[in-house]
Amino acid sequence: MTLTIHQTYLPQDDPDAALAFYRDALGFEVRSDVGYDGLRWIVVGPVEQPGTSIVLTPPAVDPGITDDERRVITEMMAKGTYAGINLATDDLDGLFAKLQAQEIDVVQEPTDQPYGVRDCAFRDPAGNLIRIQQTG
Repeated sequence: MTLTIHQTYLPQDDPDAALAFYRDALGFEVRSDVGYDGLRWIVVGPVEQPGTSIVLTPPAVDPGITDDERRVITEMMAKGTYAGINLATDDLDGLFAKLQAQEIDVVQEPTDQPYGVRDCAFRDPAGNLIRIQQTG
């Protein structure tokens, strides 16, 4: 039996800004863009990994979420503490330079971490923390 990561979910509160970041800045392909009742769910992923996707979803739309929970999620997104994802590249410095030139919100420049990885960090337009580490 093989178990793989198929999809992960990140909230987005501005679909066009999310597309500009994930498609245009990071270079992911758009796999689907579905609208329903004034909201959009956008599925993106790396071209080289057709079985792995990020679903950019409207925040707090689950019918089981209370108004208080929805308020907390909105506040956490505004602070950039609600969600994040770790990505990897074989050219961290090159990717960092490309993203920095596009005026993406830089959280941390490429750094050799004491736990053995070299990485950098950005925030996407919704405030999600995107950490990118060097492979190899």
